[in-house]
Order: sequence, then structure tokens, then C-alpha cells
Amino acid sequence: MNDSTPDIRTRIVHHPYQPPEGFVAPQPGVFKASTVIFPNVAAMREREWKDKTGYTYGLHGTPTTYLLEERLATLEGGRQCLLVPSGLAALATVALALLRTGDEVLIPDNAYGPNKALAEVELAHYGIRHVLYDAMDPQDLAAKITPATRLVWLEAPGSVTLEFPDLPELVRICRARGVCTALDNTWGAGLAFAPFDLCGDGSLGVDVSAHALTKYPSGGGDVLMGSIVTRDEALHLKIKLTHMRLGLGVGANDVEAVLRALPSMALRYRAHDQVARELARWLATQAAVAQVLHPALPGAPGHAHWQALCGQADAAAGLFSVVIDARHSQAQVDRFCDSLQLFKIGYSWGGPISLVMPYELASMRQRPTPHLRAGTVVRFSIGLEAQEDLRRDLAQALAAAF
Repeated sequence: MNDSTPDIRTRIVHHPYQPPEGFVAPQPGVFKASTVIFPNVAAMREREWKDKTGYTYGLHGTPTTYLLEERLATLEGGRQCLLVPSGLAALATVALALLRTGDEVLIPDNAYGPNKALAEVELAHYGIRHVLYDAMDPQDLAAKITPATRLVWLEAPGSVTLEFPDLPELVRICRARGVCTALDNTWGAGLAFAPFDLCGDGSLGVDVSAHALTKYPSGGGDVLMGSIVTRDEALHLKIKLTHMRLGLGVGANDVEAVLRALPSMALRYRAHDQVARELARWLATQAAVAQVLHPALPGAPGHAHWQALCGQADAAAGLFSVVIDARHSQAQVDRFCDSLQLFKIGYSWGGPISLVMPYELASMRQRPTPHLRAGTVVRFSIGLEAQEDLRRDLAQALAAAF
């Protein structure tokens, strides 16, 4: 097009101006695209999106999404990364890529509930069997692996009750039997331990790390996104092709939000962690509390495993649960949660606002839980408020309810 094109409607769409190159700022540019323009037909035919050497369509990646993927792969010690619309979408994509009719997947009984629901309903529709195992008993996992087992999910620590398993031993068992391992690494976030280097010498790691970026990487409680990180190129490509066929994509503005938050994640993670430990210790002294579930505290289920894997980093996120003594009714527990003023009732974690959520554990577990005291489980996610303000809020709510 040249300046002789008469119609302004065409001229503003096909304006020839291009800004000069060389602009560099702390935050990367945000590229939004469905259509990607090719300079000519030869370039269109030559470009390859699978290895990130070119751009073909917005769904297959832009400079913005490629940048976040590479930073996340580095964070977790992987080589490849895929972005998906949520943490649950990461779990589902891995399962759909690696499992076929007649296959079997093993899932910890204390895993994230929606992952179990995915297996119970959606995967069952495709003739894929699932079996629950006790993550705190490696021999239970070993006994349940069969010739049909193609995937074992791992989670450290367990959902809500936060038992910390012997993750290296679970991975060794699976590796000895040639079974792929996938870890929900949302709690660890790439900071508490290295999922692809569990022994510190490069000898042992998971095959796949799935991460809900909704939590610590975004940090604002306002983004839904997930990632799938791998180290093996063939495994990555297998998942990537399923990702492509499912049409999964993320919005550029959400990617921008995570890119902006990522540099402060380690600082925020540590701040959440420090306050969570102090409040967990304080709650352990309260009469209404029968048990505190925090993997970094001595006596918590799996504390020794946490110490072995995360002790050097001394990292434990900002999440913990308590068991309110069974002598107190559900109505009292509800009153306690409702009486909190700074803690808001809500799911998720990793954002600036502290959250609380009571759980009916009997509806969430199929296996016995002898390591847990009798009572009602209440989970806390610690935000970025002042520690003493949160402690006062907990104290007044305890006094109001019990």
C-alpha cells in the first residue's frame, strides 16, 4: 500500500509505520494475536512452531507466551514448558496425552480433589482405570503398579491435610517399573525443591511437573493459568501435540500478569512461609486445636521427608491446616470461620489476602487416616498481611466460637 490509497478506512488498517527496533524496558512487550502475518508463502511453509523457531498462529505461541514458558522451565529445572488455562487443565492435558483405553493411572488418595474427579468421570468414559494409593506408604504404591499402569501422579504435600511423602522413593519405585511420573508441583512452585533433581546430583527426578500458576507465580488471586514442564523432548512433544489438538491457549494479558509477578515470587513465597510457620506454632498452643498440619513443623505427618527434600532451601509455602478438636461441633467451626475478619472464606492460595476454608474430610478420602486426630479440618492460606494482625484475628475468632 502507498500513500495514494484514497480511503481512510483502508489506510488506518494498513498503515505503513513501524516503530524502530531497540526499545528495551524492564517488562517485556505484550503480543496479542490469533492471526500471525507471514511475509510470503515460502515463509509460511517453512515456519515451525513445535520447536519455537517461528510463529504460525496465536494458539501455538507468541513472543509473550514463549518468554513465560522459558522462564518457568528454568524455574523448575526443566527444558520445555506448555501454558494452559488453569492448573486443572495442566493435569487433564497430561492425562489425555499419556493415557489410552485399557491403561491405568495411580493417584494418591490425598491428591487434589478435582484430579481424582477427572479420573473418576472423564477418564472412565475413555475406558481408563484409576486406582488410589497411600502416598505415605511406598510399598502400597509398589503393590498397586500393574502391567497396565502408564502414569503415576505424585503430590507433595498432600491436598488439605499436607502429608509430605517420601517423594524420591516413590519416583524410584516408578522408574524401576518403567512408569511415567507426574508431579503436582503447585505447593513447591520450583522454590521448595527441584522436581527434576530430587537427590541433588541429577540422578533422579519426575518426568512431568504440573503447576497451577494461579497460585504463587501470579500472586494476585486474579489469574487462572497452569503449566506443564518436562525435560524429555519426546515426552514434551507428545503432550504438546495433545495440547494443540485440544485447542488450549492462554490470554496475553494473563501471561503479562504472571511475567510481572514472577520476579517477586521468591520474596513473596518466603514471606508467606515465615508468617504461616509462626501462626501454625501459635495455633498449636490453643485449646480448641487438636493438631496442626504443617510439613515444616516437627511431628507433622511426613516432616522427616520434608526435611530431607526441602530442608536445605528451608521452604514450605504459606499453607497449613489445623484439626479442631472433635468435642467442638461443626456449627462452632463454622462460627469460627465466619468470625474471622482478615481471613476471607475462599478457595485457592498464594495471593495477598489470607484465606480460610473448613473441609469435610470424610467425603474427600477413601483410605483411613490414623495419623490425623479426630475433629474438623480447617485450612489456612496466609497472605501478605502483618503477622500480628492475623494472630489477633485468629484469637478473637477462637474466643467467639469456642
